[in-house]
Amino acid sequence: MLVLVGAFVVLACVLGGFVMSHGQLLALWQPYELLIIAGGAIGAFLSANPPAVVKGALRDAAALLKGPKYKKQDYVDLLSMLYDLFSLMRKEGLLGVEEHIEDPQSSSLFSAYARLVREHHLIEFTTDCLRLMVGGSMNPHELEQLLEVELETRHHEAVAPAYAVAKMADALPGFGIVAAVLGIVTTMGQLGDDTSRIGMHIAGALVGTFLGILLCYGFIGPLGAAMENRVQEDGKAFECVKIALLANLRGYNPKVAVEFARKSLSTSARPGFQDLEDHLKAPRAKVAT
Repeated sequence: MLVLVGAFVVLACVLGGFVMSHGQLLALWQPYELLIIAGGAIGAFLSANPPAVVKGALRDAAALLKGPKYKKQDYVDLLSMLYDLFSLMRKEGLLGVEEHIEDPQSSSLFSAYARLVREHHLIEFTTDCLRLMVGGSMNPHELEQLLEVELETRHHEAVAPAYAVAKMADALPGFGIVAAVLGIVTTMGQLGDDTSRIGMHIAGALVGTFLGILLCYGFIGPLGAAMENRVQEDGKAFECVKIALLANLRGYNPKVAVEFARKSLSTSARPGFQDLEDHLKAPRAKVAT
């Protein structure tokens, strides 16, 4: 939602300042200039990126209106789920979680966290790591290296749409210059005919440069930055799982392993120690039954 608020502030301040300096808003209405700039930038964006990145950019831009993907309660549930898994592993051994990780959708342990089960990629990451622990006999150092590679790959794929939008923003001033040059070409072509409208045509050409810069730094650039920030924040859930699993593999008890993971979260999303402690009681009761 802040993306819309920021865009409104930019538009209001720029246009408001222009009007207060005795500018005429209709002078900025140059649909052909806008067609050249926006159409050229969109065409270049489609040419430069594969379909998956194009779809991801549209999806991620729309997702900004919904706020963070994982909220504080989601992290409470995630930490509680990890605690349940570690408690079961401590009680029954690594093989005790095998039936749960093979089919999380029908698992009594995972089904207690319906919101998280719908997060396919997060659950898949968790269960894949547990499979390595169950069947791979890996030490913490080996597992950490493997998880770092996987998280880096996931991050690269997730942030690709944001980078693509940022590159499109960088191209907008250039397309603004293209629109301005074409406007000057049109103006020069009319010098031998009617010279009374030359000033209007030159003003329209300069609007092209203005629109390219405004769209770059006022709208599309901030949009790409917001998409990148959201990817960074959403990736904390995967980092949280990684740290908890490594702590458990190093022999820490479930509460300490979960506390390691809790400390890795950003302060805005991190649940309090006592809040998590109180929440752990209900999931433990469900698993025990």
